Amino acid sequence: MIKSSFALQMSAAISVSPKFRPVLDPEFLPASLWNRAYRRLAHIRGACPLAIALERSDGSVSVFHTATLPHEGANIAVNHRYTERLLKYLLWQKGGWRITIAGEPRIAEYLRAVYAPEGVRAFDYRFMGERVYGRPMTFESVPYGACPEERESATPLGRHLDGCRIGFDLGASDRKCAAVIEGKVVFSDEVPWNPAVQSDPQYHYDGVHDSLKRAAAHLPRVDAIGGSAAGVYVANEVRVGSLYRAVPQDVFDTRIRRLFFDLQTAWNGIPFDVVNDGEVTALAGSMALGSSALNAGAVLGVAFGSSLAAGYVTPQGNITSWLNELAFVPVDYREDAPADEWSGDPGVGAQYFSQQAVGRLLTPAGIDLPSEMALPVKLEHVQKLMAAGDARARKIYQTIGVYFGYNIATYADFYEVRNLLVLGRVLTGAGGDLILSTATEVLRAEFPEIAERIRYHIPDEKEKRHGQAIAAASLPSIPTLETN
Repeated sequence: MIKSSFALQMSAAISVSPKFRPVLDPEFLPASLWNRAYRRLAHIRGACPLAIALERSDGSVSVFHTATLPHEGANIAVNHRYTERLLKYLLWQKGGWRITIAGEPRIAEYLRAVYAPEGVRAFDYRFMGERVYGRPMTFESVPYGACPEERESATPLGRHLDGCRIGFDLGASDRKCAAVIEGKVVFSDEVPWNPAVQSDPQYHYDGVHDSLKRAAAHLPRVDAIGGSAAGVYVANEVRVGSLYRAVPQDVFDTRIRRLFFDLQTAWNGIPFDVVNDGEVTALAGSMALGSSALNAGAVLGVAFGSSLAAGYVTPQGNITSWLNELAFVPVDYREDAPADEWSGDPGVGAQYFSQQAVGRLLTPAGIDLPSEMALPVKLEHVQKLMAAGDARARKIYQTIGVYFGYNIATYADFYEVRNLLVLGRVLTGAGGDLILSTATEVLRAEFPEIAERIRYHIPDEKEKRHGQAIAAASLPSIPTLETN
């Protein structure tokens, strides 16, 4: 980490002066600082109100109110940058297929052209519209005063601990499962796998089924199965996910989309619920924090694993219909920021808070590992170097820590957060401690008001192993047991 006194500029209008620069990535341009500088400038030069409303398939609507510079002259390009990155964040945080821009109509036209089948953000257009919500993404332009009203929905999630249950978690490099009896883990298991390159849907079915059988062997009976996995899941249906990216779309539609319904049938139709892994991460943290809404609510959980998983529990202890796919939200506003391998978008979360980030920083750190070496193995190598006091490994974790400190401030712009749950393989060991201490230093220096109100929750090793499994297993209710 290097203290910085010079300004980083994205345009003649916006200049930011970060107090810290990542030692291995000094050109990093924090979204949090850029957005704050933009909003200050808009306030000085005559803010024009703007709102973005996102409607989801369940009828819920999220609305974000902001303001832009007067849309003229040199301001136009800056307004475009701000609103395009803002919409990108909202799409992956909240989700939506019908987008309403309330305010400047020329900004609405610009965003419609960018998020279009042939636009720069064609990936987001197709993902949000056709793949997640099953209908084309549409844009509407209305006066600011005609912005749709917000209609948010929130529901309880999990916390059922009765009976004999199986909990599982499907990641990009391993699948975990656990047998749980009355809320106590009696068996846990972790099996390596590589689903992202497997085009045969049977591989996915057999892998999950194998894990379930391993856990079932340690239970007198199986009353319910709950699971978490990377991707978007609606009422147990797989809408999209990086785990299945190699499966052709026609095969995905016929075999993967209803994968967990087929597994439920194989397990005699018992209660079977699957949700996004980030939601279970946040649920596990909320359960660990206690039963009161004051302690257990307003939890944002982030897991630095193969990618970045995230989930959110509201101040009331419920979950929303938001996507919370923070692997794809903007973190770095450099034009030439590292690009996400799936969406192609530069400067988004997966490249900064995951094994991908560690792999990307190896070369600037001066650590030479074979290119064909898998990312989990590279991470293990870096962790060993860190444990041995290697300065090169330390720089990697310091760099990620600076990223994280600035990005926590961005999270605070979009979430009401009191508890920040942090976990994942990248945060294991001394390197994880350095990431968090560095992030704390950045927060205290740049955003003291945020540092004051947000507290970390860092699971211990037992909680990491068992907390997620118990939370996943607690997802389904068991009507026959609860009514007897």
